[in-house]
Amino acid sequence: MNEHALTRRTVLKSAAAFGLAAGSRLVSTPRSAAEEITQADGAIDIGSRRELFIDRFLIDRLDGGAEQRLHHPVPQDVALVHDAPWEGSGSGYHSVFEDGDLYRMYYKAWHLDVSDGKLNSGGHPLFCCYAESDDGVHWRKPQLGLHEFAGSKQNNIVMSSGKLGPLEVDAGHPAVFKDDNPAAAADARYKAIVRSAKPNGLLPFKSPDGIHWSPMSDAPILHGLGAFDSQNLAFWDGVLGAYRAYWRIFTAGVTTEKEWKPSGYRAIRTATSSDFVHWENPTDVTYVDSPPEHLYTNQVKPYARAPHILIGFPTRYTERGWSDSMRALPEVEHRQQRASVTQRYGTAITEGLLMASRDGVRFKRWNEGFLRPGIERPGTWNYGQQYIGWHLVETESGLPGAPRELSLYATESYWTGQGSALRRYTLRLDGFVSVSAPMKGGDLVTKPLQFSGSALRVNFATSAAGSMRVELQRVDGTPWPGFSLADCHELFGDSVDRQVTWKQGPAAKLPHGQPVRLRFQLKDADLYSLVTV
Repeated sequence: MNEHALTRRTVLKSAAAFGLAAGSRLVSTPRSAAEEITQADGAIDIGSRRELFIDRFLIDRLDGGAEQRLHHPVPQDVALVHDAPWEGSGSGYHSVFEDGDLYRMYYKAWHLDVSDGKLNSGGHPLFCCYAESDDGVHWRKPQLGLHEFAGSKQNNIVMSSGKLGPLEVDAGHPAVFKDDNPAAAADARYKAIVRSAKPNGLLPFKSPDGIHWSPMSDAPILHGLGAFDSQNLAFWDGVLGAYRAYWRIFTAGVTTEKEWKPSGYRAIRTATSSDFVHWENPTDVTYVDSPPEHLYTNQVKPYARAPHILIGFPTRYTERGWSDSMRALPEVEHRQQRASVTQRYGTAITEGLLMASRDGVRFKRWNEGFLRPGIERPGTWNYGQQYIGWHLVETESGLPGAPRELSLYATESYWTGQGSALRRYTLRLDGFVSVSAPMKGGDLVTKPLQFSGSALRVNFATSAAGSMRVELQRVDGTPWPGFSLADCHELFGDSVDRQVTWKQGPAAKLPHGQPVRLRFQLKDADLYSLVTV
């Protein structure tokens, strides 16, 4: 059994603790993750897993100038332009993942023409297309020869919309992943969720190679439980030992015998399954401290470096209306054309948010923009920009000798030209949120913890004059002998993996089997994550 499966057993201590019925996989009565893994002695057993400061799970208190700080991805070059005749201005809903030495990408291909009072696809079908890369930076569109467009099969289309037996497939809402379920059949090593056009629902698909697809069901799944007019997704959660699905709903939506009637806010619903076809106990996603907002996509998936944490990049949709600021934004004439069809097409703005969960139902959603629209330029500050692809991948840094970094991908130029585009952004490993303090200093004190590792390693950054020290404390706050702040060697630098040492030397072992607190003293420094090894 792998380490992450063992740590998940710690996180999910028992089905009863999570309110799960016998045989059920879904959290029906969500509780905080801190409650679930708190031991009888009051300590949180983190074993040897990596922990991030993306939420307040480990934090007991922040003193002085210490605070949690949201970080923002750095824009890089455009990774892909959707300029082929079968792609177009409405391409989006990207799925990206690493598959051995290959990076795979799947996306919606669609075209929309905008003119005064009209929004027209020109009969352009909805497709699911495929691209690949050797490095996650430079992408190619292989000629697959599978589906016809304009009399030719020389394209990268892997799935086409239309009738498939009794099903009406909408291939323009794809979410594709490689299934890490060890029990997955050879012909279903890759799986996808697409939308069912009639009746409204989702369709599960399978593939042995990620290229050739076939349906897993002759009827939609989750029928009548949502709006589904977005990128709806599902994946294998190896820590939970089940499949999870997340999809679009309206908060006050109701289902009749004939149709789903949306109202209220665009929101997110989740469910779980043991086989990807039969789903249990749909539950609405909730938030720690966030107001109701329109969320178009969710982009939830386990974070590969800490798979007990589910990270999502929902798209926030904001209708701003007409104003002097709106008219000052780029491409005002095209914006007015879009608004002539429906005002929100011209005056709504989208951006990427960040959220994280330990139980898959209750999320800490950062209310500030994670991926803002950015500096004003053509193709930005419009409806459809900054839809973040599903999900993160690791790529080599552009700085020689620097560690690998995270890459994510987001749309721009949506409905504003002949082809939308996908830009790559980068972030340091674990670099979503840090505990940060100015030069005057600040402290982070954790809740009582219990380790299985014997050495503490941190992902941190300081200025040239900044520093960090670490103290191990008993639960009552008194220093553990030999591990006080005065015993700790000062840390400075910028590293994703640095061992903390004390005067006892690097061989000093963390106390095992006893609850301890960690006190981090920070001066002009950021702490992103920790792990014991």
